[in-house]
Amino acid sequence: MEFYVGHGVHGVTLLGIMGEAPKLTEAEGLAFVGRALKRLGGRIPAVIGVSAAGFTSLAAFARKVMDLGGAGVMVAPTPGLKGDRGVYDYYAQLLTLLGSDIPVVLQDYPQSSGVYLDVEVFHRLVDAFPQLVMLKHEDAPGLAKLSRIRAESAAQKRRRVSILIGNGGLYYMQELQRGADGAMTGYAYPEMLVEVHRRFAAGDLDGAEDLYDVHLPLLKHEQQPGFGLLIRKEILRRRGAMASATVRAPGGQLLADDLAELDRLIQRLERRLAGQPSSRAVA
Repeated sequence: MEFYVGHGVHGVTLLGIMGEAPKLTEAEGLAFVGRALKRLGGRIPAVIGVSAAGFTSLAAFARKVMDLGGAGVMVAPTPGLKGDRGVYDYYAQLLTLLGSDIPVVLQDYPQSSGVYLDVEVFHRLVDAFPQLVMLKHEDAPGLAKLSRIRAESAAQKRRRVSILIGNGGLYYMQELQRGADGAMTGYAYPEMLVEVHRRFAAGDLDGAEDLYDVHLPLLKHEQQPGFGLLIRKEILRRRGAMASATVRAPGGQLLADDLAELDRLIQRLERRLAGQPSSRAVA
């Protein structure tokens, strides 16, 4: 937590999908959230992932993490939902159960859940449930979807919901230009995500893209399905954010060739960052 706060992030997400939340018992998850929130001490908000197969366990866990000091909860749809009505009914029931006092982030990540969120369904949920305050946009391809949400919301004078992007930041620059408010993802150089957003918000599109381009080789390497968590944890270990890069079984490990590739990518990144004297995002 000190690592992320020190690199200027505006908030954190705990127990997200790419991490090891599914490998934790409920007691471990609560202990982890409690420890992290205590360390943060209210300096920045924390959204807690609470996705679960059943409503009863999900709602109970959500209330526990909110009592610990969470700023809100993030929920992905249960796999297997069919059709727009199925998706709407799922979230309508869940949001009603959670109640109006728990802010909710809807995670739209069909590559993982297998569930597609239609724009009209999202609009209906926004209109019906004020506690739905954010969309974590991870659909791919999803740029047209993002543009449509923003355009239709503005045309219909719908309340504005925050949209933060995921997918490791693979499409970050384009998504910012389509109306995203920032990133909600775990790239191991979070200061890049922060600085790119700062430059973009200041109107310096070229500067934002230049810095993003420097990081892109490592960013895409880190985003490999089934492998990226190993890389991300190893980078975070090297950067002093954690003491161990071990991934809980089943998880695998990095081999000699993997480590050599990572060495080279990091070395190239550091050399290129050294050539950007105006950048706040340094290794």
